[in-house]
Amino acid sequence: MMTQEQNELMTRVGPGARMGALLRRYWHPVAALDEMKDKWTHRVRILGEDLVLYRDRSGKFGLIEESCPHRRASFFHGIPTENGIRCMYHGWEFDGSGACTQQPFEKGRNALLGKKIADAYPVEELGGMLFAYLGPLPAPLLPRYAEYTWTNAVRTIGKFVIPCNWLQCMENSADPVHTEWLHGHLHQFRHEKEGVSTAIARAHDRIAFDEFEFGLIKRRLYVGQSETSEDWTVGHPIVFPNTLLVGSGGGMWKAHTFQIRVPVDDTHTAHYWYSAYVPPEGKTAPEHLRGRAPYYEPKLRTPDGEWNLEMIDAQDIMAWVTQGPIADRTRENLAASDTGVVAFRRMLTRELEKIERGEDPIGVLRDPARNRNIELPMEKGKSMYSDGFASYLERMAVRHSPIRDDLVDLFTPRAKEAAE
Repeated sequence: MMTQEQNELMTRVGPGARMGALLRRYWHPVAALDEMKDKWTHRVRILGEDLVLYRDRSGKFGLIEESCPHRRASFFHGIPTENGIRCMYHGWEFDGSGACTQQPFEKGRNALLGKKIADAYPVEELGGMLFAYLGPLPAPLLPRYAEYTWTNAVRTIGKFVIPCNWLQCMENSADPVHTEWLHGHLHQFRHEKEGVSTAIARAHDRIAFDEFEFGLIKRRLYVGQSETSEDWTVGHPIVFPNTLLVGSGGGMWKAHTFQIRVPVDDTHTAHYWYSAYVPPEGKTAPEHLRGRAPYYEPKLRTPDGEWNLEMIDAQDIMAWVTQGPIADRTRENLAASDTGVVAFRRMLTRELEKIERGEDPIGVLRDPARNRNIELPMEKGKSMYSDGFASYLERMAVRHSPIRDDLVDLFTPRAKEAAE
């Protein structure tokens, strides 16, 4: 159980908040590159700040506070320049660092010229995603996890804004036992007349968490499962502070998805699904699918506004949202299944103390030699995906991707041939 003060510390993310300061030491997604293909500017709210993502005339991306420091007009309607953006109201121009580079009417009176008077943040593209760093400079390296750099892969990016605090989403990642109930028994209950059963409903025998270079490894052992299973010997990672990597592979196909929970503000979270699919061995991804990461917004609610509980991602989000905009942890009663939740909270506290001593927190990279095609641990042959790729796809948010049918055709060609 937490005190109210501890809960406030863990959940407040805006400028000046201690947890917000920790989260600002990491790169965060702000948009899919695909979202910017037909526009110059894009509104972004992240960590309690209202910003504008823009593409300048040279093709470089920048992120700047939404309101111009002159008279507070919005840069969303700004005019891109060769190396920055110009406010459409009076023509003041700013570069990627937030420095004012032109004040057209203020000839001889432009005392602000060259000064950084707008909040602005660096932006980098990797694997079809645009990331920004909102912390103190110099910025660390943007981690080059293998899923962003695989050459023979098909990618897609989804996003959904959840009306609750980011920590509820992340604590779910540190809770293996919820899967057998929320994703297993609930599904069976909803279909008990049809006698539906699912492998996800298997009971847990043991769970364990181990710290590694980038966060925590989550491991589980199901009742009756061999201790040699990779669910137990390998597991999969919680990448600190706000990412879960899930998936499977090693058989006919490999599918990895980063679930990235970006705090919009204290009571909203932008949930990104970054999925990378590698075709079966010996098969090459079609050229029209490579080099792209098409964007989608999943439909997780039914027409009457309820959560579509046939979908695993909607089940998770329903559980998070029903805890309230910010969960009241002063009233919780933790148990053995919450071992990972406790471990994650302790890590948050420890890493916060590190940055307040002037140290880099866990997972921050500054050595380019270490930042090359980073392979994260991931179990293979995961039993929850044993029904096959098409079945797996049907219950996940990625079913709403514009390349859903392409993915099914690529990974289950026999199903396509049978339909013909």
